[in-house]
Amino acid sequence: MTNTAIVNIQPLGFPWATLDPFLFCVYHDDAYPAGTPAMGVDDALLAGRQIGQDFSRKDGWSMYHGAPVPGFPGHPHRGFETVTVVRQGLIDHSDSLGAAARFGGGDVQWLTAGQGIVHSEMFPLLAQDAPNPLELFQIWLNLPARNKMVAPHFTMFWHEDIPRLSAIDADGRTTEVTSIAGRLLPAEDGASPAGEPLAPPPDSWAAQPDADLAIWTIRMEAGARWTLPAATGAGTRRVLYFFKGASVTVAGQTVQDHAAIELRAGQPVELVNGANEVAEFLVLQGRPIGEPVVQYGPFVMNTQTEIAQAMQDYRRTQFGGWPWPDAAPVHGRDPARFARHPDGHEERPAQAAAVPTAG
Repeated sequence: MTNTAIVNIQPLGFPWATLDPFLFCVYHDDAYPAGTPAMGVDDALLAGRQIGQDFSRKDGWSMYHGAPVPGFPGHPHRGFETVTVVRQGLIDHSDSLGAAARFGGGDVQWLTAGQGIVHSEMFPLLAQDAPNPLELFQIWLNLPARNKMVAPHFTMFWHEDIPRLSAIDADGRTTEVTSIAGRLLPAEDGASPAGEPLAPPPDSWAAQPDADLAIWTIRMEAGARWTLPAATGAGTRRVLYFFKGASVTVAGQTVQDHAAIELRAGQPVELVNGANEVAEFLVLQGRPIGEPVVQYGPFVMNTQTEIAQAMQDYRRTQFGGWPWPDAAPVHGRDPARFARHPDGHEERPAQAAAVPTAG
């Protein structure tokens, strides 16, 4: 019998395959060693790596484009948004607008690149006597043509503020759903209220009332059972990424390898964790933007002419220049999370009001 809820299943690659309105999704899971006093990797551990372009996962981690601190030094974007979900570890953000942030441990940064921004994303290794694990998703969300040239903007979603739903099945096993975008189910039998979703940036496709956009993570205890509700929007598309765990059942079909599972968004889908360990999923869904996509590296526009203009603008203006002393700033040894915006105001988790700063 054909499983009508599942459109297709494909293995997870690098990056993960996505559907409009999403452009890109990558999962980084790096078991970084103890850090040096400079918050980087000891030189002795860098042997055999292609420094500046290290995606090797040698010893369970990569340097990417960083050295000695792993990460991604200053690079430009135009025409889309990045949503960075940091599950473990810390990221130091710096950008061409003068903004800075240190975030992690469940925090999310939502950056609208719009007409152009340069930013760096570095992974400081603060612990000198213990490992420094880092786990994150970075998701690229397209902007419609009318918003591709809006002013850059970044928003912080602190872990403490992100709504979560906790559902307990008939056997007492728990499923927790975290909503980075999109409304979760109201409270039901065995479920705790999730709260209102946080507001996405104003020019995001996610801010459109009929976009039906959702970014959820799902964590299921061993043996847990939960039903992913049907999407509400017409034309919505949905992909369920099974990325942790041994074996799950999706709409009655057993999935034993980590996979991207495209679902018919208009149907509810029962998920069963059939293994003796935790299973985890990422859900990306939304109504397609349905416009031409022309991409050249970090620029995503609608036409080749617009791509050529983006390259010309970046060469001429550097999207505002780079106000930092080097291409890969890190923000000191204090582990406290913060975000300092271009206008100078600073915010921190669980803080009711922004705090003015002099710098």
